[in-house]
Amino acid sequence: MVHSPITLTQALIGVEFIATIAFALSGLLEAARKRLDAVGVVVVAGLTAFGGGTLRDVLLDRRPFFWVDHAAWLWALLAMCMAAMAFMRARHFAVTERAMMWPDAVGLGLFTASGTQVALANDMPALVAVLMGVVTATFGGVLRDIVCNEIPSAFRDHRPYAVCAFIGGWAVVAASRLQAPEWVVLVTAAALTTGLRALALITGFKLPEWRVGKGDR
Repeated sequence: MVHSPITLTQALIGVEFIATIAFALSGLLEAARKRLDAVGVVVVAGLTAFGGGTLRDVLLDRRPFFWVDHAAWLWALLAMCMAAMAFMRARHFAVTERAMMWPDAVGLGLFTASGTQVALANDMPALVAVLMGVVTATFGGVLRDIVCNEIPSAFRDHRPYAVCAFIGGWAVVAASRLQAPEWVVLVTAAALTTGLRALALITGFKLPEWRVGKGDR
């Protein structure tokens, strides 16, 4: 029996589902850190999970939005939020900002790969496709932090974040032009982006700060 190869649609659905769960988890951890109520937890997790992909779909004029097309993901998000709230409350789980960064790094890589691939599938130029990947991967986290009354971590911690997504997006473009199988393109780019972000977190590598002299203020 010959097994048919994984199609682009199947690969994208799988990658976006895992990315949605990873980002939802980072949103949950931030909501727990801020001690939000049940509504706040669901809203923050939902914004983190769906915000970037929704903006991508708006910019690319894709309908229905990816989460509307997979409404079961909403039920999964609600169930995950309820279970997490019960678990954390029962165990008095201490949530730190650093703990939130690991699922966020996974979501960053997966959404970078899927966002860039979706844009390429819609015949976008390479640079536009890469930027769509960056938007998909970063905007959910930006919304999460804004709603939680924080300067977005993508802008303030000085460790490469959007830069990792930008590099991963170009990996998608390069692998696609080499005509690699779609699932290989997605997995390779996701692993590269996540690996770069994880390396920055482990080593503490930071991008240069904008330094303003006294005479420039």
